[in-house]
Amino acid sequence: QVQLVESGGGLVQPGGSLRLSCAVFGIISSIDAMGWYRQAPGDDRALIASISRDGRTTYADSVKGRFTISRDNRKITVYLQMNSLKPEDTARYFCCALRVAPNNVNIWGQGTQVTVSS
Repeated sequence: QVQLVESGGGLVQPGGSLRLSCAVFGIISSIDAMGWYRQAPGDDRALIASISRDGRTTYADSVKGRFTISRDNRKITVYLQMNSLKPEDTARYFCCALRVAPNNVNIWGQGTQVTVSS
């Protein structure tokens, strides 16, 4: 059983930074990769960053160069560093354990709200 707990959201001004954290509990070896998704009102949930078991990262074009996904294997935590935030980054952000064995399912955290506004 894998459980995820996100933290670090909040209100920030345009141009500011936030770091989201995702604490991972459970059988870590069953997880194929970790991802951060976001969902704004009226929009579909979209993958914005991922990190594989061997450390390879991918980013959506909308956040490339501004956001960085990383992990701390000792703390078993995944981070999303968000810089140069824009109002259009306002959304609820979700951590996701991707393709978790044995059933190859995705497991979600509860999400954390990020609001970028002056």
